[in-house]
Amino acid sequence: MITNLDPVSQMFLANVDRIQQQIADANRQVSSGLKISTPSDDPDQIGSLLQLRAAQAHNTQIQSNLTLANADATGADNALSAAIKLMDTALTLAGQGTQVSATAASRQDLAQQVEALQEQMVNASQTSVQGRYIFGGDQDGTAPYSFDITSTNNAVVQNTTAAATAQVEDPAGGSFSAAKTAQEIFDARNADGTPATNNVFAALNNLRIALSNNDPTAIGNAIAPLEQASTQLNAMESFYGSTEDRIQAATDFASSNDVQLKTQISQKEDADVAAEAMALTQDTTQLQAAFEMRAKIPATSLFNYLA
Repeated sequence: MITNLDPVSQMFLANVDRIQQQIADANRQVSSGLKISTPSDDPDQIGSLLQLRAAQAHNTQIQSNLTLANADATGADNALSAAIKLMDTALTLAGQGTQVSATAASRQDLAQQVEALQEQMVNASQTSVQGRYIFGGDQDGTAPYSFDITSTNNAVVQNTTAAATAQVEDPAGGSFSAAKTAQEIFDARNADGTPATNNVFAALNNLRIALSNNDPTAIGNAIAPLEQASTQLNAMESFYGSTEDRIQAATDFASSNDVQLKTQISQKEDADVAAEAMALTQDTTQLQAAFEMRAKIPATSLFNYLA
């Protein structure tokens, strides 16, 4: 391209353009607080910055999942604590039913109290958090059990048989199970489908029937299954206690990871506002000085040489 500008003028304009670009960049960083606002600001850093943002989004989702899992575990822990107290009450009632002074009428009254305990135990199996039945396994929209005193199946009706297959991701690596189903907790079964000796629903139902029948021997025989059922509930509460500990550890790790990711992102995209403000001042001063110096250069033309 042919230009009428002399080399000195061309250099002056090039320098002015460079300084103006620096001023525009400094202005952008000072106003936005970012040194990378668009990919063109620093193409070499965009790939790693996108990876960091993806990692941060994933970590945020893990934190959300852990919060939900912790709410479920806390709800389950509380429900099992209440269930253990119900079983303690049942053992007390069983002890009263075995006393020689107990009568048919008093045992009938005890049987009604056990029936109330059965219903409360089923209510425990229906514990919900944010509208989800936390002991419902993969089918948490339906109550796993309902109470029916006329049922021959432990006075309860099983509504779902879904397993709990969901896993909670651990930000430190791997994943873990954070839930048990109502069947695992309250309705343990043998391989042939019959109630296991630690079946909570069956233990309570057998005690109620023994009391209703005014059968001291059956009442006495019901105590050992009640104790095993109580041990079962304590074991399940221990599971949830350990789960809460693991969730807390995972949450702490995720929080620390979030801080690290934010720091790395900040290091790549955040501007040094103080430094850029100083650069803006210096570039503005330099540009003004350049224009002033240029204005002092005498203008020459062909007539200067012909004079």
